[in-house]
Amino acid sequence: MLQNRLLPLSWRTALATGFLLAACTAASAQWAWKEGKQTVFSDTAPPAGVAEKDIVKRPGGSRPQPAPAAPVAAPADPAAPGTAATPVPAASAPTLPSADKELEAKKKQAEQAEEARKKAEEQRVAKARTESCARAKQAKATMDSGVRLATTNAKGEREIMDDKARATEARRMDDIIRSDCGPMPKSAAQ
Repeated sequence: MLQNRLLPLSWRTALATGFLLAACTAASAQWAWKEGKQTVFSDTAPPAGVAEKDIVKRPGGSRPQPAPAAPVAAPADPAAPGTAATPVPAASAPTLPSADKELEAKKKQAEQAEEARKKAEEQRVAKARTESCARAKQAKATMDSGVRLATTNAKGEREIMDDKARATEARRMDDIIRSDCGPMPKSAAQ
């Protein structure tokens, strides 16, 4: 009864399913090969010295495909002049094409994440520029209206803006409007 209160049945089922899938995945990613009379199980590929015929199992549950029989050359007569024995190519080490696919998938995912991050940053900058532009236009309209404006100085006292301070503030608003209301500069976009 206590166990049923801790995790609902659906959660227990999902948890059990997750463990089984993890176990199946781990089990299917195994290598097996023969070394003498023993079978070696590993999660890494066998050493290069292991012959293809000794590999029992590969990741993904696939069995090794028998190598096509190489044409057998007639033995060369060592006494014949100008004849040399042709070397038979050795079996190459097993390759892991799935590792390349996984690496490519991870690389593509990282590139997409970086693109998404850049796009989000561009949207954040564009939103900030839009808000700054709107505030600057509103402040400029207030400056141009001729209404008396007051500011608070460092001591917390209220001061009425004189014509010189109003002109300085109007120039500052014009600069902000010029920089934030136009098209985004290329350096900020990148």
